[in-house]
Amino acid sequence: MRGPRRCGGRRPVAVLRTALLAAVAVAAVVAAVLVEPVRVESTSMEPTLLSGDHLLVDDRAYRDAPPRRGDLVVFDGSGATLVKRVVAVAGDTVAIEDGVLEIDGRAVEEPAVDPRTVDGMYFGPARVPAGTVFVLGDNRRHSVDSRQFGPVPVARVTGRVILRWWPRPGRP
Repeated sequence: MRGPRRCGGRRPVAVLRTALLAAVAVAAVVAAVLVEPVRVESTSMEPTLLSGDHLLVDDRAYRDAPPRRGDLVVFDGSGATLVKRVVAVAGDTVAIEDGVLEIDGRAVEEPAVDPRTVDGMYFGPARVPAGTVFVLGDNRRHSVDSRQFGPVPVARVTGRVILRWWPRPGRP
C-alpha cells in the first residue's frame, strides 16, 4: 500500500492562487450587482456620517418593500446623490416643535441628533403623501432635506446604506 500522494513544490501555491483569484472575482461580481459604493460629500449627516466617509449601499433594498423609518437612504437629489435618514413614511404627519421631531403628534427619540443644535427649530405639521418618504439630515442646522425640497418619491430612492467601510467605524 502506498502512502498519500504529495503535490510537488509549486502546485499547492498555484491552486491556492487560483482559488483566491476566483473568490475575488466572485466577490467583485456580487458587489457590482448587489451594492454600490458612495462617498459622503457633506456634513448634513454628522455625527452619524462624516464628509469623506465611504459607504456601501444596497441598491436592491427597496425592490420588494418601501423604505422604513430610521433607514439611511441614498437618492437622486436633482443631479446630486444625497444620503439622509427616513423619519416619516407615507401617511405620517411630521412636525418639528422646538427641535423635537414629532410623528403623528408623538415625540420621537433621536439618539443621533444633538438636541443642543436643534433648539428653537420648527417645521410643519405636514402629511407625507403616498409613494414618498420624508428625509432629514442628522445635522439639522446644516442639512438641506425634506423641510426644503419636500418628501422624496420612493422611485428616486436608489438604495439603503448597509456599511460605512472607510474610515472604519469607530475611527476618525
